[in-house]
Amino acid sequence: MNPLKWLESIVSWVFVQFHSLLSNFFAPDSGWAWGLAIVLLVVLIRVLLIPLFVKQIKSQRNMQLIQPQIKEIQKKYAGDRERQSQEMMKLYKETGTNPLSSCLPILAQAPIFFALFRVLNGIARNIPYGAMTPELVTQARNAKIFGAPIYGTFTHRAETDNPTATFWVTLILIILMTATTFITQRQLIVKNTAPGNPMVQQQKVLLYVFPFIFAVSGINFPVGVLLYWFTTNLWTMGQQFYVIRNSPQPGTPAHEALVARKEAKAKAKGKSQISESSEQADLAEDTDRVLRNQPKKKPKKKR
Repeated sequence: MNPLKWLESIVSWVFVQFHSLLSNFFAPDSGWAWGLAIVLLVVLIRVLLIPLFVKQIKSQRNMQLIQPQIKEIQKKYAGDRERQSQEMMKLYKETGTNPLSSCLPILAQAPIFFALFRVLNGIARNIPYGAMTPELVTQARNAKIFGAPIYGTFTHRAETDNPTATFWVTLILIILMTATTFITQRQLIVKNTAPGNPMVQQQKVLLYVFPFIFAVSGINFPVGVLLYWFTTNLWTMGQQFYVIRNSPQPGTPAHEALVARKEAKAKAKGKSQISESSEQADLAEDTDRVLRNQPKKKPKKKR
């Protein structure tokens, strides 16, 4: 029994609706119709996950603020690991902080990811899952992205019509998926983590663990799933870049850069105002000089 069957039905239904919409512009069995349907599915899911992303940012800020208290607990109960763990959990509960908040978006997407995997795997096996019909499965089996079918995988490329295209498309997507995962995690550590943060070591582990997991497991992912995960990584990179640049955590390199930009902007604005005032003063002085040098009208008796 599949416990995620209900989610599989929802994901496949949304997937089919997007495909139906795109079929008005592209051939129903084209890679454009099915590939863009996957991209739109990603966009919808990420928009729905924005509240979770906001919660993640708040939790990360709380972690930054309670660092002094964490260090104090570690120092006070240095010889008692169990008591130290209890006090840390108590502190997290009181402040509403989740030390694993950076994993929330990935964990939230995991069920959707596997639901889509099932749907695409059904296309490969010519079995309709969820809202997919036999007709839609046939159309999807004919859909190709740069010559590779959307159900094709790196390990089973020989079973497709074009093994060479499937090899290169899946390989490139695996590399892009792995690279974007690494860059996203590194961006968070380098720019938005304060020095001395005890969570840095955990984040560094995730920096290498997640890309490795995706690289190894990616050889079994269909092209459609690889496209899904690469697109969601791009969304994460852009969203994270915006937040780090405009609302970084205090005490981080990104926060120092933001302060420097604001100071430079204020200084430039101040110079502009001084320059404008100087120009106005010069203009007033020139006007006054012109007025002083204007020839005065003499009375008729003195002419």
